Amino acid sequence: MTPDASDFWFLPLGGTGEIGMNLNLYGHDGRWLMVDCGVTFEQNTDVDGEEITAGRAHVQMADPQFIVDRKDQLDGLIITHAHEDHIGAVPYLWSKFRCPIYTTAFTAEILRRKLVEANLQDKVPVTIVDVNQHINIGVFGVDWLALTHSIPEPHALLISTPMGKVFHTADWKLDPQPVLGQAYKQQDYQALAQQGVDVMVCDSTNANVAGWSGSEASLYKGLKQHIENAKGRVVVTCFGSNIARLHTIAKIAEETQRHLGLLGRSLVNNMSAAKAVGVWPTVETFVDPSHLGYLPAHTVLLIATGSQGEPRTALNRLSTNSFRDMQLEPGDTVIFSSKMIPGNEIAIESMIERLKAMKVDVITADESVLPIHASGHPAQEELKAMYDWVKPDCAIPVHGEIQHLTANAKIARSAGVPEQLLGKNGDLFFIAPVKGIRRGAVKTGRLGIKDKKLIKL
Repeated sequence: MTPDASDFWFLPLGGTGEIGMNLNLYGHDGRWLMVDCGVTFEQNTDVDGEEITAGRAHVQMADPQFIVDRKDQLDGLIITHAHEDHIGAVPYLWSKFRCPIYTTAFTAEILRRKLVEANLQDKVPVTIVDVNQHINIGVFGVDWLALTHSIPEPHALLISTPMGKVFHTADWKLDPQPVLGQAYKQQDYQALAQQGVDVMVCDSTNANVAGWSGSEASLYKGLKQHIENAKGRVVVTCFGSNIARLHTIAKIAEETQRHLGLLGRSLVNNMSAAKAVGVWPTVETFVDPSHLGYLPAHTVLLIATGSQGEPRTALNRLSTNSFRDMQLEPGDTVIFSSKMIPGNEIAIESMIERLKAMKVDVITADESVLPIHASGHPAQEELKAMYDWVKPDCAIPVHGEIQHLTANAKIARSAGVPEQLLGKNGDLFFIAPVKGIRRGAVKTGRLGIKDKKLIKL
């Protein structure tokens, strides 16, 4: 199955019909381009991807066999941003296709650290791309368009061939005040309409959520109010890749004269990467965790991993009094600057009950009057706006389960997009010469890591 010079195809192997482990292929004139190569985590896996209990493989990814069989036709791999569901499978799968990788500086730094752990340092050719840069990757022309999301340097792609243009959004939101990085520019997306976009391949994660996602800047007031009102230690738990959120909390630590500490390997790694590439704009002094137990409680502000109740993470260990360097005490406060991911309800609720039994005050995003968490994905009004600006001829919803894809398609239709194509992993989407779907064109599946080996699931 090889596209000819008149063909332009889209083939998702992971991340369409499910959330996580994104792996997408574009085909034209005998060549292929891969966009993203991510993982998903089985339940009972900690935030760093380490297995907690025996059984199924806890780190899982799309089976890339289709493109492995055609690796001599693969021109390159683009990583749109550094979230695990877009980058995490690269250390496990790259040796199967050995193509060059293209991404931006922060994502490249996160990738470099992963490659070092996998003993692939200096073996993988990585090209760093600047915002708004145009590059040719084999037969594909690619323009990098800045977006806003819950991690530094997220990018959408305009992928062009002589047969048509695709606007591939990856993960995004419309944040006018993202705290770090540039705000979105409406005119950039409206300019795409002038070029003529054949297909918009679009994030569907929050397509069934009304309104707009909140801005990162809007969280400062609520977080500061809770931290100022707290009497003892404060622990804020959030996703460690959200450098803007960490910056907001660090700013509040300075203003409230609290010592800031980071608890959790992924937090420390993301912060270190941000500093290495100049994304972290300030020079706060972080307290060594081993010193935390010696500081007066009311002077301590901690950021901790474990918002989803993962057993090995810092917050969970604090809730069981098994954290090495300090213990929570009555009157301390834990703030959840995060949302509950479906499937984690029992683990999170159990952890909250343990904290309350310790007489620790717990504040969740749902209970806070002022916002203390904002999603990184577009809600319905943002989707409508983007479809209205870009005016694609066709929408292909991705990044979601069937209910999310269906909701996205409905929004596209209401925004005047003439055609919507709904499918799942393994379906071949025809962009040119005519639009359509060949369902089940490619066999798909999952690979997993078990005993440090890659196995078929």
